[in-house]
Amino acid sequence: MEKAQNPFSFNIEKDFDNPQSYYDKIKERFAEERDLRLNYRPEGTDQYITELEGNLQKYAIDPHGNSIPDRSPLSDEVECLFIGGGFSALLTSARLREVGVESIRIVERGADVGGTWYWNRYPGVACDVVAYDYLPLLDEMNYVPTHHYAQGHEIYAYCQEIAKRFDLYKLALFHTTVTSTLWDETERRWIISTNRGDSIKAQFVICANGTLTKPKLSKIRGLESFSGHSFHTSRWDYEYTGQDLSKLFNKRVGIIGTGASAVQAIPKLGKNAQELFVFQRTPSSIDIKDDWKTDPEWAKTLKPGWQALRREKALINSEPRQREATMSLSREEKIRRQENANIDAMMRIHKRIEETVADPKTAESLKPWYMMMCKRPCFDNEYLPTFNRSNVQLVDTKGKGILEIGSDGPIFEDKQYPLDLLIMATGFEVQKTGTYNRILGVDGLDLEDKYRDGVRTVLGIHSQGYPNLFIMGGYQASFRFNLTDVLQRQGDHISGCIKHVRDNGYKTLDVTKDAEDWWVNEVISNRGKTTRAEDCTPGYYNFEGETQRRQDGNYNGSFFKYVTHMKSTLDRIEELFDIGR
Repeated sequence: MEKAQNPFSFNIEKDFDNPQSYYDKIKERFAEERDLRLNYRPEGTDQYITELEGNLQKYAIDPHGNSIPDRSPLSDEVECLFIGGGFSALLTSARLREVGVESIRIVERGADVGGTWYWNRYPGVACDVVAYDYLPLLDEMNYVPTHHYAQGHEIYAYCQEIAKRFDLYKLALFHTTVTSTLWDETERRWIISTNRGDSIKAQFVICANGTLTKPKLSKIRGLESFSGHSFHTSRWDYEYTGQDLSKLFNKRVGIIGTGASAVQAIPKLGKNAQELFVFQRTPSSIDIKDDWKTDPEWAKTLKPGWQALRREKALINSEPRQREATMSLSREEKIRRQENANIDAMMRIHKRIEETVADPKTAESLKPWYMMMCKRPCFDNEYLPTFNRSNVQLVDTKGKGILEIGSDGPIFEDKQYPLDLLIMATGFEVQKTGTYNRILGVDGLDLEDKYRDGVRTVLGIHSQGYPNLFIMGGYQASFRFNLTDVLQRQGDHISGCIKHVRDNGYKTLDVTKDAEDWWVNEVISNRGKTTRAEDCTPGYYNFEGETQRRQDGNYNGSFFKYVTHMKSTLDRIEELFDIGR
């Protein structure tokens, strides 16, 4: 039987056993650790390299699709074009098929569909959201995941099955990167150009390029001088490591970064490498991953529409309820109780580290000193025990990070760590609507230029001056740990918009400035309802601690409210949009 679990629900009504001074002292430690990292790397997001060119280009090369088939440049027209071939494109394409849209093209940089699950195939890769919630379209696909938490290979194969089921392969362009998306006012079409010389017209364009797509590297002095082998986790080189990592038995391996990808890969590396050095700037929070195989008897009890009902229940539960115990409390008191419950949860994680890691110094270094959800929480049962292995060493840089690499390996505090293999677990550029693509709307306005004075959208999906353009997983949309729930709701909204245009003989729809003003104010009014991003330790959730305009980032109202706003926007589409025939 599938059990309910919500690791992020804090009980703000509890009477805390500890005095407030205890929580205040821990918050002071959180602030000290945050300031330490900000002082070491004050340049914010500029501490990373996102344009991987020259000798660094190897970190971006696709190891799965090296053989790029020759083809002539394409010049044609489609009704809907997706930039990206991950879940955003797949589930929205499925919805468009349901409303009669047949002319769909997916343009994908990789050699297949799958998005993040195509690129990330490092050892141990898995989803840390319950599979029955994470994998979309389970009702339509008549599929039940094999485990409570799905592994990467199952998710990738599932993406391929969706593309087959909805006949999406035949119009897909793989090994192709969109480089510009230009609105032609005369034709009222988007003109899409690619790195393969294609010129494609589309009535509707859906930016489905993902939130964490483009690999990035830390700016480290001497990075290019390293004489050993090196790659990014999202471009794992199994030819070097062996599919089972058996080729690492006599190798000294280092990995820079201890985020979600590293947490899953490190246990496998620790079991197979001669020596493993883990270079840590900020530890991740590591909670228990309660995994099991799906009970076939439970799966048989599932009735048609079971996932839709499950998601609807989760949606309702996402709306905070006013409870009698807290109704009389001030906003400040509610936040204080929420923070105290958050600290209790983080201290439980500290206790687990102490109980698991044998060496007290290593255990202390692995303790995260920040509020839960300041950084992406991780769930793994093998990560912490890996540091009890004699061949594994944690190099705690105490917030500095690795700032220099010599020809033999990373250097920290005048000590060089000689390596045969250096793995960069340094993450991805935080979502940019275009990523590799320049988007030029009405009057040739570049979307990046429009956003320069602050992001302006409706629902994070529409932006005034960019008719028939939809953005998935972008800024000012709701954030949810189960991202596919957000994407599926957005896909429903987008297909509803396109259906309205088609059913009424329209050609274009573009949100009004008044609608955009409304949503920007809605985003601003819902900022800072819990722990503020600027109080968090630096990470990609808060743009590495950079000061942000209040309208930038996510919509922080409840997910229930976000979905309600989407439904209301569709109901008021004639009022909120400029619609042209």
